[in-house]
Amino acid sequence: MRTVGHSAGRDDSTDPGAGGSRRRVLLAAGATSAAALIGGCGTSGADDRPSGTEKAARGPSKSSRSPSPSPTHHRPELPRGGRRLFPEHRLVGYCGLPGATALGRLGTGDLDDRVAELERRGRAYADGRRVLPVLELLATVANPGAGPDGTYRTRTPDETIRTFHEAARRHKALLLLNIQPGRADALDEVKALEKWLVRPDVGIALDPEWEMDTGQIPGDTYGHTSGSELTRIADHLASLVDHHDLPEKAFVYHQVAESVVHDEAALDVPDGVAVIKSADGIGSPQLKRHTWDRLVDKMPDRLRTGFKLFLEEDTEGGTHLMTPDQVLGLRPRPSYVMYE
Repeated sequence: MRTVGHSAGRDDSTDPGAGGSRRRVLLAAGATSAAALIGGCGTSGADDRPSGTEKAARGPSKSSRSPSPSPTHHRPELPRGGRRLFPEHRLVGYCGLPGATALGRLGTGDLDDRVAELERRGRAYADGRRVLPVLELLATVANPGAGPDGTYRTRTPDETIRTFHEAARRHKALLLLNIQPGRADALDEVKALEKWLVRPDVGIALDPEWEMDTGQIPGDTYGHTSGSELTRIADHLASLVDHHDLPEKAFVYHQVAESVVHDEAALDVPDGVAVIKSADGIGSPQLKRHTWDRLVDKMPDRLRTGFKLFLEEDTEGGTHLMTPDQVLGLRPRPSYVMYE
């Protein structure tokens, strides 16, 4: 999840810069919310394809009760029996955490109202595809403090995840569990969510800018992941798909700067997993397109693309929020559009 006040075209891997104070405020907001939860509670053109098939065109830019696995309880809108998410679907989502309005639209107001709003917004992105709503819930939240285990992260309680999963099922949507690892191991955080990932309508989103090395503190610097680590996560998800006879599993990683993903060429996408590289970044449409161009150039094969829009920050300074037509005009055309 993007909480830095950077312009979209900036690549700064060590210092949050002018947006640093705001980054820390929003980080604290997320940590406070997580602690409270634990305490009490159409455009013409080519579709997005794996980059080996189509070269991107260059252009500007905790309850103790656990759910019982239910592999047979598939939503009819989700692929099954070897079918894939893409190219039939386009994902359109909101992200957030209950009680933390600064962390995304999904954390504000009544949950069903927010999903209904998302469904209305998603209609503009159909463009020949079936729109699948996405609820991207922060399931692991990076903290400015080490915490009792020294991991600088808090896990969202099962009861909150259950509430969002039930909402996703009511609305025939996909639930993505977003991980901000802090100093915890990202794959360990994925494995901790396995009781949910055996469900056919639950996937993973990783925010590697919040993945810290030893000695780093969330909010002080960008973190990073690597192509090899992303492959390990994708392989684990593929093993769940195979073992539980699940539909293709969505795995998103958000990328705000080139430095946030090291050795991306090492990323290998296994069968059974749809890996989506989501371009992050705040700014004007021109800056966002510039970032898009830099991030999608030379992508590894078999990746899908995603694009993030910021309802407030993208419109600061008199700029306008990119329209669905403008987003669908990006090449490759995004398979996932997320609003924060």
